[in-house]
Amino acid sequence: MTRTAVIDYGLCNLDSIARAIEECGGDPFVTADPFSLCHASKIVLPGVGAFGDAMNNLRDSGLSEALSQFVIEQGVPFLGICLGMHLIARGGEEDSGVDGLGWIDAQVVKMKPRSPGERVPHVGWNEVTATEGMPLFEGICSGADFYFVHSYHVECADTALVAGMTPYCGGIASVVAVKNIMGVQFHPEKSQKPGFQLLKNFLAL
Repeated sequence: MTRTAVIDYGLCNLDSIARAIEECGGDPFVTADPFSLCHASKIVLPGVGAFGDAMNNLRDSGLSEALSQFVIEQGVPFLGICLGMHLIARGGEEDSGVDGLGWIDAQVVKMKPRSPGERVPHVGWNEVTATEGMPLFEGICSGADFYFVHSYHVECADTALVAGMTPYCGGIASVVAVKNIMGVQFHPEKSQKPGFQLLKNFLAL
């Protein structure tokens, strides 16, 4: 089985993502120890909480440096989920002055409703249209629904980073990807069959 590190930076319950990875054929271990990443063939950075608190915890624990070592320098496949996707950006509006990991040229910005039916936070099911040939979406129908809970989203300076879009607040980047680094705005562990298929695809990379 694929040994998968689930990063714990102290802001959320990680049982659901760990169980989902296990059900999808992976071998997850939840860790806050930077040195344990040497045992991982995949890394997942989930998240619910505030950008600034998350980044401060990652830096204080030494995890930010370790993640960059294994993901950027060694090319370990990485999946950021929701806040975990935001943290790989340069920074943003949620906690101005707090830098992100800076792995992608993007900023995290507050969502702005464009129609009376749109509310922030964006909570519930919505469709994702992925770029054709995107490995994470192998075997998933175009426009499949996934479960979202968020008030911020990423704006990519380079549109080539965007690997999936969702029609909300004028259209948001719900998937980003570059080389071994991937991020999703939704929660695959809460998205039933399409979400579990996405996790299986990630574990197979």
